[in-house]
Amino acid sequence: MTSPHSRTPLIDMVKGIACATIVWHHLAFYGPMSDIAQPLAPGLMAWLYDYGRMAVQIFLVLGGYLAAASLAPQGLARFDSASQQIARRFVRLVVPYAVALVFAVVVAALVRSWMDHPSVPDAPDLAQLVANALLLQDIVGEEALSAGVWYVAIDFQLFVCSVLLLTLVRSVCGEGGGAVCVRHAAWLGRALVVAGTAVSLLVFNREPQLDMWALYFFGAYGLGMMAYWAVQAPRAGGWMATIAVLGAAALALDFRARIAVALVTALALAWALRSSRWRQWQGFAPVVRLGQMSYSVFLVHFPVCLLVNAVVSHLWPQAPVWNALGMLAAFALSLLAGRLLYERVERHVPTWTTALRWQAGLVGTGMLVAVTTSQWA
Repeated sequence: MTSPHSRTPLIDMVKGIACATIVWHHLAFYGPMSDIAQPLAPGLMAWLYDYGRMAVQIFLVLGGYLAAASLAPQGLARFDSASQQIARRFVRLVVPYAVALVFAVVVAALVRSWMDHPSVPDAPDLAQLVANALLLQDIVGEEALSAGVWYVAIDFQLFVCSVLLLTLVRSVCGEGGGAVCVRHAAWLGRALVVAGTAVSLLVFNREPQLDMWALYFFGAYGLGMMAYWAVQAPRAGGWMATIAVLGAAALALDFRARIAVALVTALALAWALRSSRWRQWQGFAPVVRLGQMSYSVFLVHFPVCLLVNAVVSHLWPQAPVWNALGMLAAFALSLLAGRLLYERVERHVPTWTTALRWQAGLVGTGMLVAVTTSQWA
């Protein structure tokens, strides 16, 4: 999400490129437009299908970088209340998320009767709606209501883990522990992040069945936190070496392309943002703006793409050129819808009342769709 700590144009540029890659990955992954258009650019379609998802690792690294910037710039918690931090993060994530899922549920209901394709979600039930509203869908074994929403749940888990870890360090080495303990608190906080990153990279990230938990992804997130501390350090050599050694050890033990992407992203981010030239670079304005609204685009693009898929497949079911143009139109409309969600919802500071209202609206809309679908079945 956009925050005061993500105002560096370079970071917004990277977020914008990664966001566009994710949208195109989903356009290639979820047909039928991509199936028909594939002969026009088979190599590009194959790359987007197989490797476009790697852009998620860039968001994980950036998420860790921004978490360190906001929570513990020096390794010691700068916030007063862990519960307030967690609640504020939940509300900021959930309000645009719930709005986008309401849209996704309605779009799926509209296209379900006239596009028979595996990419169209089934009508939801109450358990599925509640699980999605609470970011628990993967943990409790319910289907997601839209593509990519698993990442929102993981982002929240990672943020909670970071807050709790930093709170634990402060409680053990806070002001009540004496001057010596306080002096070493920042070191301990950063050391625990390094240890957690190592355990995730070397152990948990090698177990695919754990991919609904933060421990699976903390390796990339922790590399991002270390990248921030490398940028802030008088000398970055120690942090850069730590990032490189952890990443190299993880890849030597079990090569994973996603970890290679995270490693390169963390090192490049730390190197670039230690340079005043890159920190002051204003970037390309359209891509910077996309980065600023990347969360909203990420949330809303799937139902937009689903709707365009339905229209194009109905009008030109076997025309590769028209389906390729449909993919371009879906991308452009996803950006427009994301901009609308960003301007109307995400950029405003939400309240618990707003969050609860939209969560209730999601459940209510989903149940109305389910009842209507059953009546017409």
